[in-house]
Order: sequence, then structure tokens, then C-alpha cells
Amino acid sequence: MATNETPIALTIAGADCSAGAGIQADLKTFLNHGIHGLSAISCVVAETPREVRQIEPTEISTLEAQLRILIEHYPICAVKTGLLPSVESVRTTAKILKEHQIPLVVDPVMIASTGSNLTDGETIHALTNDLLPVATLVTPNIPEAEALLDRTIQSEGELEAAARDIGQRYDISCLLKGGHLPGEGDRLDVLWHQDQACHFQHPFIPTPAGIHGTGCTLSAAITAGLAQGRDMREAVARAIDYLPQLIKSAHTWEHNNYRISCLGW
Repeated sequence: MATNETPIALTIAGADCSAGAGIQADLKTFLNHGIHGLSAISCVVAETPREVRQIEPTEISTLEAQLRILIEHYPICAVKTGLLPSVESVRTTAKILKEHQIPLVVDPVMIASTGSNLTDGETIHALTNDLLPVATLVTPNIPEAEALLDRTIQSEGELEAAARDIGQRYDISCLLKGGHLPGEGDRLDVLWHQDQACHFQHPFIPTPAGIHGTGCTLSAAITAGLAQGRDMREAVARAIDYLPQLIKSAHTWEHNNYRISCLGW
């Protein structure tokens, strides 16, 4: 009997009604990489790149039902998590994924591009104690890394040590993204993997006003690479190269005195 060789990846995240981040960004990214994307919705978010207005968590029984039916019926090659809005959603996700040996990329979504807090201290504690121990890779930006380490990161020279400390603390790989550092020079992202640091230097690209979803897209692209069987360094390198293309081709609209942008595809 013939089989379909298309790899399958699962995203567990929030549904973004503006389609620039979350589930929608992940599924677009999977499609662009030739991946069949599955989705388990952890919450529904009323937002645009300029405002987070409301977050409505999915019932835990519904989240669990989504995860279990998908894992039962599909040969999932890789999983990523985005926004998990509650302690219960983190623990339920971790419990189910712990039962299966599937590569897991954790995008520790804590703060929206608007600056709005998307989670609380108890949920971060559950993420570090329940989810990260079953993950393959975590992809924090600098504010998220500071929350994970409970210390500030103020310079490019501190990135490697921070990525190493996160990786060693949770026995996982860590991609620390340096985009939040000030200035408009080249950007440095550091991957800590198998007790070694790998530096990815890339040009600074101004992000159009009113855009979000870059972190979701990057982690989804890495997940796609892992689903295709690429090793961690190659999957990360390809994802980092992929993102600038989308920023350069961003779509922009003006409406009701708002200027809104979305990553290109």
C-alpha cells in the first residue's frame, strides 16, 4: 500500500484573530515548508499587532481532547508550543507529550509584541518545571530568557552564557534570540546544543510598524525542519535565514488611522 511521505507537525498555541501570530502563523509556516500542519488551540486571542484586547483560554478538557485525538491518529514528526495561558494548560500539554517521544520546540510566549503580559508567574513556574523538562529546544527572546534565569541580559557578550545556563538548567537545547538588544548593527542569535555554542550573525532588518509573529514563525520554521529530519543546527540555521525574507516582503495596510503590517508569505 502506498504511503504519503509528507511530514506532519503539530502546533499547540493560541488562535490569533489577526492571523499574524499564533496558530495562524505556525500553519502558514508549516505549509511554506511542505509540512502538513495540525493545530491544538490553547486559547482564542482578540488582538492585532497593536493591541491585545482579550484572551479566552480553551477548556482544559477540550485542549486534552485535541491533543489525544491528533496523537492517536497521525504520525506526528515534531511539535511546537506557543502561548499556553494557564498552569493547567501547561501541565496538561506536558503530561500528554511526556508519554510520547516526539521532538518538542517550546516558544515560551510570555510578552506580546505590544508589550502586554500574556501569562503570570505561576504559569511560568509550570512551564519551567513541567514543560521544559520534556522539550527538545526552547527559543526565548531576551525578556523571556531574563524571566527564565531571573537576571538581566544587557549585552551581546552575555548571550552565550545565558543560552548555556538555560540549556544546562533544563537539559535541553536553547536558541537565545538577540533581537531585543539596542542598536541597528548585526544581530546575534546563540544556539546552545550538545554542550556547544553555535553563533548565528545576521544583518539587522527594520521591522515594519505594527507587525508581530516573528517569534512564532521562527520557532515554527525550526519545528518544520525537525519534522523533515534535519539536525538541530541545520533546522535553526534554515529558520533564521527564512525569517528576513518574510520581513522584507511584509504586507501593510492603513485603515481608520491605524497602520498594520503582516509578515509576507
